[in-house]
Amino acid sequence: MDEIVKAALRKWPNVPHCWGWLGLDARGEWYMRDERVQAAGAFSQIKGERLRNERLREFIERNYACDAEGCWFFQNGPQRVYVELEAAPWVWRLEHRGETPSIAAHTGTQARFESAWLDDRGRVFLLTDLGLGIVHTLDMELAADAIEQGYWAVAELPFERMPAHFGYVLSPQRER
Repeated sequence: MDEIVKAALRKWPNVPHCWGWLGLDARGEWYMRDERVQAAGAFSQIKGERLRNERLREFIERNYACDAEGCWFFQNGPQRVYVELEAAPWVWRLEHRGETPSIAAHTGTQARFESAWLDDRGRVFLLTDLGLGIVHTLDMELAADAIEQGYWAVAELPFERMPAHFGYVLSPQRER
């Protein structure tokens, strides 16, 4: 977490949390969801406006964390902004390195493989030392190669059961 964020938390410890205004899609893109977008439907139905400002994206990613209930958030100074997740809290980018692909999160953080999971929609998720994430669609060929070559054994789990099984919340709500 950025030092400026830690300082703001110490100075203003009781700022109300924010829900519904920020989303992370299955390709690692961040979306702003104003009141009009939120009223139009859930994040899975209408995403909002994609954040294009690289500095803002980097700030969000440096201050991205999870609370004790499995709700992911961006700590924006003294305000906690809870994140709507399309699929998982992490989006994995793979790169071919030796026998098995290297794994990096949408934030750029490197991760270590623990297990592979296939959902009922044919999407590949990886459990790593950082937690569960979905493999970016552009990297499915590398994931498929690792599975086919026997480097990664894959288990199946319906998507609707993944959040509870892996301890994360897709859509944090105000009533907590």
